[in-house]
Amino acid sequence: MSAFQNTNLKKDQLTPVTVKVQPTWQYTNEKTFFIFSESTQKRCILRNNTKNTHNQTKESTIMKLKNPFVIVGPFLIVLILGFAYTQVKKDQFGQLKYEEFEKPGKCATCHDGFYQQWDQSMMSKAYSHHWDEIEYFKLAVAHSENDPAMKGVHEGCNGCHTPMAYMAGDVPPPHPSENSRANEAVSCDVCHTIKSITGDTSYNHNFVMEPGNTKFSSRKGKVTSPEHQIVKSDLHSTARFCGTCHNEKSGFGAWVKSTQLEWEEGPYSDEGVRCQDCHMTKANLKTARMGDTYPDTKLHLFHGAHDPGKLNGVVEIRIYPDVKEVVPGDLVVFDVMLFNQKTGHKFPTGSVEDRIVWLHVEAEDEKGNVYHLPVDKKGFEGEEYTIASDALAYQDLGIPLKKDNFEGVQREDVPVGDRIFRLPYFDPQGRMTMMQWNTKSLGVDYRFGPRETKVETYTFNLPFDVAPGKLKVSAVMNYRLLVKPVGELLEVPEEEYAIHEINRQSTEVTVLP
Repeated sequence: MSAFQNTNLKKDQLTPVTVKVQPTWQYTNEKTFFIFSESTQKRCILRNNTKNTHNQTKESTIMKLKNPFVIVGPFLIVLILGFAYTQVKKDQFGQLKYEEFEKPGKCATCHDGFYQQWDQSMMSKAYSHHWDEIEYFKLAVAHSENDPAMKGVHEGCNGCHTPMAYMAGDVPPPHPSENSRANEAVSCDVCHTIKSITGDTSYNHNFVMEPGNTKFSSRKGKVTSPEHQIVKSDLHSTARFCGTCHNEKSGFGAWVKSTQLEWEEGPYSDEGVRCQDCHMTKANLKTARMGDTYPDTKLHLFHGAHDPGKLNGVVEIRIYPDVKEVVPGDLVVFDVMLFNQKTGHKFPTGSVEDRIVWLHVEAEDEKGNVYHLPVDKKGFEGEEYTIASDALAYQDLGIPLKKDNFEGVQREDVPVGDRIFRLPYFDPQGRMTMMQWNTKSLGVDYRFGPRETKVETYTFNLPFDVAPGKLKVSAVMNYRLLVKPVGELLEVPEEEYAIHEINRQSTEVTVLP
């Protein structure tokens, strides 16, 4: 990750500079470094050259200082080993109190419609949702406790799943069953007290909150609220606002969430279609009981990956053969066209270490015999992670679960040979991981970009005992929020890894006797 060059600088060539270093998962602390002039010929530059999934090279925020710099003295070894876990940014961890934030119930007295919409959304369940609770306490907190190198990794999770708890320093928060204020998750006052964002890129909850009587909103109407002041915020109408939590970089510098960045590089961004246009759709409604009615009131539905309506038909499917009439023993090639017609970002997106999308193709003859068709290989680097197999993975789960020499679980538990559309995450040992905080590198990104069409081929050698008549060949795209073997291992409710059918389409060939 880092390139260091030796230097024979004298002490008088060095200027001590104190900068704030914020470890991604730890408290802010101060370290003193020595930075020398650009005119110095022999210099040592620390760069974070980790490429994100968008083929952009990101340099560490600290490199925005005017001159290249060298780090010498007692902190050198610390930074070589640990700089990947640091980022320079303002952080409000432990600087606020729960009491400074309004409870959602109070907001509901005037904004009853918005409250009911939010209450049914994942925003209100970001901390108490079954899988999020299990992942946090069984994995993140346990990993932090069981591995000294990962101490504190659980803290950053709360910055987006229950921001008030994070700002209050209540980490880890009480379990959801204790019904503390951490359960309010991403509440009304969380979003409407965000005043600004630090840095050029939105990620890792780098928002600045200013709780109080002033609420920030994308609109300021003519009616004055009796409860609070309203300040119009252009930020709240941008995708950057969403990116503060829907982009995430691991402590190793890997972009483990990049939904807003994916949108930014796609066609919808160029056309001015923002996150809010799809996930906060507009309707002719009042914004408050005593407020005005607007034709473009933004609903607080926040529907996404957990909403069947959003998932249905995300990808269009068409399948066709290269010939229409065949005899037993013939080879038939089926082309499957897959078009991402709905998402403004990649599909799947978000927690893609958890999620799995795959295409299953099978043929059924006149007698009901069913034949599975494995996908034809394309030969690209990393393709083995995009074709279902019996391989084991997720061995690093053994650390938080205290399972010595853990061999892992089945990587996907879908029919062997099916095409998988995913972005694999790898731990520091190069093993596929389910834990985003333990992700050091990313594999091949074989997901659907916005409006992207992928073509998969399936070559079928007809058995000699195939029944004459119509041979129906179907292509079905399936989706799981969580890889099934991991869900079973962690005793996650089955609904979290139930199969959701995205789409299907069929074609026929005639088998001659």
